[in-house]
Amino acid sequence: MNLTDPIFTDADAARAHLESLQWANGRACPHCGTVDNSVLLTGKSTRPGLYKCRDCRKPFSVTVGTLFERSHVPLNKWVLATYLLSASKKGMSSHQLSRMLDVTYKTAWFMAHRIREAMRDDTPFPMGGTGGMVEADETFFGREKGALPGRKGARQKNKVLSLVDRETGRAKSFVVANFKMETLAPILTANIAREAVLMTDEAHHYKAVGRTFAGHESVNHSQVEYVRKDQPEIHTNTVEGYYSIFKRGMRGVYQHCGVQHLHRYVAEFDFRYTNRSGLGTDDTMRSDKALSLIGGKRLTYRRSNGLQAA
Repeated sequence: MNLTDPIFTDADAARAHLESLQWANGRACPHCGTVDNSVLLTGKSTRPGLYKCRDCRKPFSVTVGTLFERSHVPLNKWVLATYLLSASKKGMSSHQLSRMLDVTYKTAWFMAHRIREAMRDDTPFPMGGTGGMVEADETFFGREKGALPGRKGARQKNKVLSLVDRETGRAKSFVVANFKMETLAPILTANIAREAVLMTDEAHHYKAVGRTFAGHESVNHSQVEYVRKDQPEIHTNTVEGYYSIFKRGMRGVYQHCGVQHLHRYVAEFDFRYTNRSGLGTDDTMRSDKALSLIGGKRLTYRRSNGLQAA
């Protein structure tokens, strides 16, 4: 994409672009839901892009009811920030966004979290619905809140479970309290279709829940088995590849992240991985998809805890 595109430099062009994404099926009033029954207000004191619904008589703009509502940041900077976060494979720090957008660090940090909130996918969509393989694995990042000073080991770290559907390339990650069977089983059964084949390492917490699927295959990493010799499709290399990107981004770009924010960071990496160029989604398409998902979501500074991460 051309970074000199007017949608990145002109607020009116950015607004028109956002309207084309948010109102692809007609201009909808966020107050009453009426479609294509509103008029553009053109008074001298009226802010640009303000409409009035003929049904409920309430004014609205394309940002009302979205993550951008009540923001004083120009829309072109919002569109540019969304593109930068969507196009950067390993993410972009708030300090870098601050410099590129010419806003304060605090503003850049909050903008990035709002964009990550748009990237979050809470829609139920069981993986492996056609009988394909779904890889599951876990990793650690950072230190848990309340971890004892000087103590090391898995118990002191934040824990993440990730699922990757080999057929669709879709990834979905969850921040969990522990890796016990009673914690992981509800997540696996809710997000993986029964006809799928679960693919894991030798961890014991997958054994019982694995029986609820059409099949359960595993490789034994403790015995230096990463690919089954006689069955090359038996491996967890896909989800390991996802983690390689996730960890490079978290350690090299973001560096520090509290557990209260970790769910948005994993959502960011899930979004880019699921909509990667290898699956036919280029940077522009990925950015536009993120912008199309801002509706119906609100994230205030207080709800984000006001605690800052890089």
